[in-house]
Amino acid sequence: MRDRAQRAIAECKLIAGFTEEPGRTTRRFLTPPVRDVHAHLRDRMEALGMTVGVDAIGNLRGLWQPEGTDRMSETARKRLILGSHIDTVPNAGAYDGVLGVVLALEWVQIAREIAFPMPIEVIAFSEEEGVRYGVPFLGSRAVTGIFVEKMLADEDAEGIRMEDAIRAFGLDPAKIGEAAIDPAEVYGFVEMHIEQGPVLEAENLQLAVVDAIVGQTRLGLRFIGQANHAGTTPMHLRRDALAAAAEWITSVESAVRDAAAGDEPGLVATVGKIELKPNAGNVIPGTVDLSLDLRHDSNYARSQWANHLLADARRIAHQRGVEVESVVKMSERTTEMDRHLTARLASAVEDAGFPPKRLPSGAGHDAMVMAARWPATMLFLRSPGGISHHPDEAVREEDVEAALLVGRKFMEQLAAEVR
Repeated sequence: MRDRAQRAIAECKLIAGFTEEPGRTTRRFLTPPVRDVHAHLRDRMEALGMTVGVDAIGNLRGLWQPEGTDRMSETARKRLILGSHIDTVPNAGAYDGVLGVVLALEWVQIAREIAFPMPIEVIAFSEEEGVRYGVPFLGSRAVTGIFVEKMLADEDAEGIRMEDAIRAFGLDPAKIGEAAIDPAEVYGFVEMHIEQGPVLEAENLQLAVVDAIVGQTRLGLRFIGQANHAGTTPMHLRRDALAAAAEWITSVESAVRDAAAGDEPGLVATVGKIELKPNAGNVIPGTVDLSLDLRHDSNYARSQWANHLLADARRIAHQRGVEVESVVKMSERTTEMDRHLTARLASAVEDAGFPPKRLPSGAGHDAMVMAARWPATMLFLRSPGGISHHPDEAVREEDVEAALLVGRKFMEQLAAEVR
């Protein structure tokens, strides 16, 4: 397995070079480098004997069929879905998402070798991060049949509508509904992913089975003041949208930090994106758009804190003579992974010689969307330094090898059950 682990890491490094920005990895939904990723992965899939296609949202999908499908049991005719995403945040690392796709293909190779009796579909989801259009999980939303058509009118930072971006990629947005899979055809979904946190490294563990994905709320806020001359407008007559936004940002940090240290452990909030107009050094900012990412495993607490932080934004805006608007970009409940599938994966981890550590995920993943339609679970690999969404993101060769050993045990167990 060591040579396969080395190959998987090399694949991730190669794919990291398919980028919008020379010198750093940035690959947003349906931008030109996605074609390069598709071409490379298509070659890998076809070499494994998979039937390959791209659906109308841009997911690359490969289906491997074992021989003798006409003699399969009803359970064995259902497909096992593996995969993760191939889009990135700006200036990303090489392994977030992509490692899960590459490892899925290595699992298919193992399936061929052990005469695995079930079909396997590998999906390289076109979009998970929500960078280009502010809404995440576009790829898995389409596969699960919950893509909302009105999102096609959303515009990116360059003013390109999602519908037009899909057409420019050579796809037909009217056919997005055809990407959905009938739940009756699915046995379950397994996603492999780097942890993106420090827990496994702190405990000197290589792998963990994810038992839940923490819920998250993403909001967009706009502070609306009055742009004016920086030299002629007295301080007491200003309606500075950026000053109001800045006060609110520091208020969010202070309030959530205190809550996390007290009654709401695990609560986190991030203002990660900000845009202002007219964005000139000698003009008082008139409009500020920013994001809020709020996460907690309690759906009730997260909802209450979202309301509290929005109320605080309104208070600050009123005091400063500006207005504030808000919109919910996403609201995902905490998602429990399927107990049976998670137990099977944990058993495979243990049979492969590793502690069956269970861990909740603080990051959102395609598995949380897939879990709403069929059984789903995740396998985490250690993140050295706990670093992700950063060029220093890394994996260890022995951990990738461990994930491949678990894959063999998982499929051997499943094959014994369905034959």
